[in-house]
Amino acid sequence: MDGKKCSVWMFLPLVFTLFTSAGLWIVYFIAVEDDKILPLNSAESIAGDDPPASCVFSQVMNMAAFLALVVAVLRFIQLKPKVLNPWLNISGLVALCLASFGMTLLGNFQLTNDEEIHNVGTSLTFGFGTLTCWIQAALTLKVNIKNEGRKVGIPRVILSASITLCVVLYFILMAQSIHMYAARVQWGLVMCFLSYFGTFAVEFRHYRYEIVCSEYQENFLSFSESLSEASEYQTDQV
Repeated sequence: MDGKKCSVWMFLPLVFTLFTSAGLWIVYFIAVEDDKILPLNSAESIAGDDPPASCVFSQVMNMAAFLALVVAVLRFIQLKPKVLNPWLNISGLVALCLASFGMTLLGNFQLTNDEEIHNVGTSLTFGFGTLTCWIQAALTLKVNIKNEGRKVGIPRVILSASITLCVVLYFILMAQSIHMYAARVQWGLVMCFLSYFGTFAVEFRHYRYEIVCSEYQENFLSFSESLSEASEYQTDQV
């Protein structure tokens, strides 16, 4: 990072990554301590399936889904004035919103209670989450904010490829009922996802976001126009 003052919004992706990582590992250790599951080197390891671990898991996933949704909206606003064809930016927003919705499903519907809905949530989270990673990697290289496109974009491409490989391996292993290795791949997949989200701090440090609240007037800006007033921190207005 440079010596200039950074926006406080850079901490949002970092909080998301650290909070969710810590929360998931807490769920895992609670489940192991209560003898609800065996460690990851055993044949079965479904950490968030029984209380109290399932209660903590639901709360962690709900908070993570909310923070991911906030990041999705802010990222969309950040890129909106910089892309000529908005379809890729819109696709990134929609994909991450669907992935966030999937997180709430897999967090609130445990595998043993409602396997069908839980699996739908898993598919939404991993499927649209992977799509989001590739879209954001492409946008990073294309928009090239502050000439940092390659510095941030190349690690995102590597993480996207790793995530894609993990998703494919996970579903192959689950289809063959090889749960021990599937659990290990799933943990690696989740950590890659969280690391990817943490990289948004690099670009968020240049921006501040404002929501303007004003008495309604016919000639005043619409809400969507007001919401898009994201400006680069101590730099040119966009």
